Parts: sequence; C-alpha cells; structure tokens
Amino acid sequence: MRADTRMVLALDETDESKALKVAGDVRDLVDAIKINWPLVLSTSPEMISRLARLAPVICDFKVADIPNTDRLIVEQVRQRGASGVIVHAFTGTDSLRAAVDAAGDLDVFVVTEMSHPGGQEFTAPLAERFAGMAVEAGASGVIAPATRPERIAKVRSIVGDLLILSPGVGAQGGSASDAITMGADHVIVGRSIYGAPDPREAASRLAEEIRKVPRRR
Repeated sequence: MRADTRMVLALDETDESKALKVAGDVRDLVDAIKINWPLVLSTSPEMISRLARLAPVICDFKVADIPNTDRLIVEQVRQRGASGVIVHAFTGTDSLRAAVDAAGDLDVFVVTEMSHPGGQEFTAPLAERFAGMAVEAGASGVIAPATRPERIAKVRSIVGDLLILSPGVGAQGGSASDAITMGADHVIVGRSIYGAPDPREAASRLAEEIRKVPRRR
C-alpha cells in the first residue's frame, strides 16, 4: 500500500453510488480504502474490484475460522484485486499461518486489539500475544487502536518494523496525530470523512494534521 498521506479511508457506506463518489473524491488523499461487510453485502463482491481501480483496497473481513476456510477467503480477496486483508489471531496459529500462506503478495494485517470500549474485555488482555503471533506468522502488519494510543507504543515494541494501522480516529474519539506519534504508520478514518458534508474537505483537514507529525525513522 502507499505511504503518502498515512491515512486509510474506512468506507463503511451501504449506498453504492455514495460509496463510489466518496472514494473518487478522496482517492488522492488516502493511501488505501478499507471496506467491510456492510458495503460488500449491500452491493456485491465486485465492489472490491471496482474500488481497487481507484486506490489500494484493504478488505476488513476480520477473517476468523479454521485454516481451510481462512485460506479460501484470502484467496478470493486476492483474486478480486485487493491489496490487503484483515484477520484475527484468536483462532490460533494454524489459522493465521494459513491466511498468510494463501496471501501471496496480499498484505495480511492481524488485529491485536479492537478500538471500541468492548475491545478491552477480550482482545486487549491478549493483544501483545496476538502481536507476537503476527510477527511469527510473517504478516505484513497489525491493527492497534487509535482510541488507546499508549497501546500502539506497546505493540510497536513487539512488532518492530511491521506496519501498524490504527482505527478509531474521529467518531470513536481517537486522534490522528496522537496515533502517528505513538508509532502508527497509518490511521484509519471512517465516519469523519464519508459522513461529512464535504468528504474531501474533511479528508484534506485530517491529511494536513497528519502531515505535521514527523515520519517514523
């Protein structure tokens, strides 16, 4: 994925025409577009390929199943032109390795800790273990919460140079600049952009905030 603006759009729209318009409006202001099940289910899997013609696409399917099912999902994501896929580690090392092995040149990002309050109940206590599993499995990067930026720093100490993508900026209360400062490579922003009256203006404002934060060496 690109590393120009250090921002990823979480396009959780369910209206096909609006989703495509927002993606077109901000394509040069984001390094990737992250899509989830709401957009795919309200349109079709072809949406992955359509958006991939505009910007790198990360499929946030939080893949979490037995190894064979994980493999099949990742293969389908890759064949439709996505650049990345997000998976869970709690299903075990064998499932995680199956996802990574099936990815080829597709980036696999492993969830360490969910960004919402409930994420502290079950994912947070195991976040460091999940981060270590990502390293051992050969994943491209991990997901760590912008809503708890101190956790990003801890995850960074475990994953080294792996990419860290941090969701929760904006509507969930996370700060883009805080997340980047604490070690995130990219922040993930959704409703604050696609739900804004002027998505491009909102994306430009966040990109400018991020631009002021020194890049990680």
